Amino acid sequence: MRKSVGRVSDVLVRTVAPIVLALVAGGLLIALLGADPFMFYANVWQLGTQGAGLQQSLTAMAPLLLVALGLIIAFRAQLWNLGYGGSYLLSAAVVAGLAPDLFARLPYVIALLALVLLAILTGALLGIVPALLKAYKGTNEVITSLMMSFIAISVANLLIRGVFKDPSVSVPQTKVLDLGNMLPFISGTQIHIGVLVSLVIMCISHYVLTKTSLGLKIDMLGASPRAAAHAGVNVRRLIVLVFVCSSAMIALAALVDMLGLWGYSRAEWNPGYGDKILPFVFLARLSPLAAIPLVGLYSVLATGGVIAAQRAGISVDVLSVLVALVLFFMVAIEFLASRATPKTKQLMGRSYLRRGLFGRTQADRADVRRADAKGAQHE
Repeated sequence: MRKSVGRVSDVLVRTVAPIVLALVAGGLLIALLGADPFMFYANVWQLGTQGAGLQQSLTAMAPLLLVALGLIIAFRAQLWNLGYGGSYLLSAAVVAGLAPDLFARLPYVIALLALVLLAILTGALLGIVPALLKAYKGTNEVITSLMMSFIAISVANLLIRGVFKDPSVSVPQTKVLDLGNMLPFISGTQIHIGVLVSLVIMCISHYVLTKTSLGLKIDMLGASPRAAAHAGVNVRRLIVLVFVCSSAMIALAALVDMLGLWGYSRAEWNPGYGDKILPFVFLARLSPLAAIPLVGLYSVLATGGVIAAQRAGISVDVLSVLVALVLFFMVAIEFLASRATPKTKQLMGRSYLRRGLFGRTQADRADVRRADAKGAQHE
């Protein structure tokens, strides 16, 4: 009975409530801007879930799911990989820049596999630096991942303005990929197969993270590196693996987006997927399966919201405000729960933050540095 109450609280208080409160607060803002919030939300839903809009929403889900998965992998281990912007943009530049030549010279399947490997390698290389510094020097990964992201974004812009620039246009961008070389559509639709691939990867990752020894080790690392080391986990190696996999998934999102939707990349372009999807990752409690419907909800908002905002005569920035409001109410609920009595706290559901987040002890940090030796002894 108590578990059932907790699950209902998780869904209603921790997941549904922030979204509903954000929509209400956003509606008040839209009304202040002189538009009808009910009509705005009705248009968002209609444009994002009916006809061609539904197919566009599903297409938009593909990269968002993989970006969300990349964040989930890192956050479950309590590793703050904030280099998602750089991983996405540099991989997008590499894929979009090399794809036209590779498809022209190689059979389609071989060229596609080569691009997949290039994208994953690009993401892995960006993740390896903060991972090694974290594992062997205890360096704060927030700083190093942001640093690598800044470098990656700069390199991506240099590549697009330089070796990958399409000389036939004045705007700095890569060559546009032929439609015949884009990812194929699902029969009878305008939805590319990258959507199905992303969903399959999410399901497989959920199984790995929740049903295998690797997933258990990642959760142990997130709860306490000290406990993980004493249980025989090679913490240093696991930190590197988690960080590399996290960045690789985000890089794979860029490949799916470039080959499935855009076909080219421009300098100074940044869709900001990581920032927009971040609140929904925590609403899903770092669960890949739970993230799927939440990412779908955001896709509907992003797809229908642009035209709905134009019809209402307001800025499309209202969509970013709605996402920010979701995050604000999540923080407010988290704060109230931390001040509540034990009985009330139970009714407010589980925290968004896993045990150990922001609360690792000095002993834990010391164990990260000694983990390699301890793990080797147990292995």
